[in-house]
Amino acid sequence: MWMKYKLVDTTFAYTITAVDHSVKSRGCTNLRLRQLSRVVTRHYDAYVAATGLKNTQYSLLSKVVLLGPIRPSDLAQRMRLDASTLTRNLRPLLAQGLLRQRPGQDARSRLVVATSEGRARRAQAQGAWKQAQLAFNQRVGERRVAALHALIDDCIDRLAIQDCGKDSA
Repeated sequence: MWMKYKLVDTTFAYTITAVDHSVKSRGCTNLRLRQLSRVVTRHYDAYVAATGLKNTQYSLLSKVVLLGPIRPSDLAQRMRLDASTLTRNLRPLLAQGLLRQRPGQDARSRLVVATSEGRARRAQAQGAWKQAQLAFNQRVGERRVAALHALIDDCIDRLAIQDCGKDSA
């Protein structure tokens, strides 16, 4: 079953199969993505805020809980963050006692670990996040959200190939 959206053709599994080249982009893509990001962040923050976390803090806390003790460099890579952004985002979670750092395998390395309070707060925030996700899906439409996810994944893959210096064609 094919579903045609304004800019892309998708399959039932919402995999991008072709781009409609007759549609021309207008304006700055970076600006448009940042605008969308701010609107989506405000939406999720409105739900997650009741738990005392920002959405970005919830995401970071969740990754640490799910991945277990993890080196900051590995965490930054998994979250697609640069090291300075990760360090800045870790500070409030460390200060609140939701995460802690402990020595790694050698004197130069360290690991980020979720505390029991961090695990409990993450479980609490997960319910709020789930409500935000359901509300987002309802408001935007599940098919559009799935198509958006497919488009985002495709763009990330294409840009990651380009960033690695490989042919992006």
